[in-house]
Amino acid sequence: MQSDRNPRRVIVGITGASGIILGVRTLELLRASGIETHLVMTRSAQVTLAHELPLKVSDIQKLASVVHRLDDIGASISSGSFHTMGMIVAPCSIKSMSEIATGVTSNLLSRAADVVLKERRRLVLMVRETPLHLGHLRTMTHVTEAGAVVMPPVPAFYAKPQTIDDLVNHTVGRALDLFGLDSGVVRRWRGDGDSASPLERSKPETA
Repeated sequence: MQSDRNPRRVIVGITGASGIILGVRTLELLRASGIETHLVMTRSAQVTLAHELPLKVSDIQKLASVVHRLDDIGASISSGSFHTMGMIVAPCSIKSMSEIATGVTSNLLSRAADVVLKERRRLVLMVRETPLHLGHLRTMTHVTEAGAVVMPPVPAFYAKPQTIDDLVNHTVGRALDLFGLDSGVVRRWRGDGDSASPLERSKPETA
């Protein structure tokens, strides 16, 4: 573990919304970047996993530095005195976003997010739902006013993705940008006045 004075640790929440690969890739990229991760998954996330990926819960847990039980309200991440860079919920269900927006938390995931907000740390919610009704939009406004960043996983086609992996990498990479973390997987726009291709990867590829 590291010093609490300058922590390079991020809380990763995974809910039952479709798109669980977003949470898995977040853990993979943070691990590759040397960032300590604290994982908390909802029970619905485990159900979604069975439908969307050929992985077991244990496979995802192995990607994290620390795994917390959903009902462990006494976990380190439930306290603001435990320093982190913040939290990303990927994907984030409307139910979890609603709990976070109201501050009426029912489990460790929403409690940890509430703590991140009260400590004025970065909270990124990759809300996965469409179409949105007025209640969803108002909840997004409330949670944004509380300090969160609502970042739906919208694909960036200017990067000319060739595979689903390309879409996932770019989306998660942009989410990690919000923490000041360059994951090396984002194809960045350099301006269409450039004589070369306007896209470049955030880090040079190696052979």
